[in-house]
Amino acid sequence: MPVDSPHVTIVIPARYASSRFPGKSLALLAGKPLIQHVYEQAVRVPNVAEVLVATDDVRIHECVERFNGRSMMVTAPCRTGTDRVAQAIEGLPCEIVVNLQADEILLSPDLLLDLIDPFLAGNAEIGTLCRPLSRGEEFVQASAVKVVTDRQGRALYFSRAPIPHVRDQDHDASPFASLHLGVYIFRRGTLHRFASLPSGELEEAEKLEQLRALEHGIPIHVWETNHASLRIDTKEDLEKTNASWNERMAKRVPVENSQARIMRATDE
Repeated sequence: MPVDSPHVTIVIPARYASSRFPGKSLALLAGKPLIQHVYEQAVRVPNVAEVLVATDDVRIHECVERFNGRSMMVTAPCRTGTDRVAQAIEGLPCEIVVNLQADEILLSPDLLLDLIDPFLAGNAEIGTLCRPLSRGEEFVQASAVKVVTDRQGRALYFSRAPIPHVRDQDHDASPFASLHLGVYIFRRGTLHRFASLPSGELEEAEKLEQLRALEHGIPIHVWETNHASLRIDTKEDLEKTNASWNERMAKRVPVENSQARIMRATDE
């Protein structure tokens, strides 16, 4: 990392008691725990000072240590993963914090560069990523979070519902909404401010933590990425990904960039 660059830390919040898939972080994908896949891809992102798993469970903590990752126990009650991240960085020197979900496997380090680079170049307090909706069915799936933005790229709303409703057209996907990726970047002070705020009514209704920021007037800038990732929400997702893993990896082709040798997914 250049000497004059801000200290950027990636924190991966990983709790054991996931409501839809308990113990998901320890479930095996191609013979490795899911948390190991996420961690190993995160450490390939250029110009990041450190990567840390923040967990409430000793089994996840010990798993990370076994593959020589860095892990921290955060056992105090946390409303969301972002609140866990805020607690984890208390004793760390980081200025910029990336919250990477424990079930989001990067297929290219450039995905996070699409978040980190524009954030460092601007003055946003919170940033996140979106991707074009690739399938009509995603528009109606509650597990696929949609985002709409203003003309400057700031989030207007996030929802599990199909947004916006286009009254006078009949189609499966909206040209205005994008698929939201659950990865966030914060300035340190804004992260602590976010964690100090009461939960919002929209946050509780949608079960989307980012709505807390919007309800309290903190803008979220949204940048687009075309780089692929794998999101494992359920046991069925894991089974399907395990079944297609070898085929998926065979379609990855090496690409040189100026910072690191990466693998670009061609099957997004």
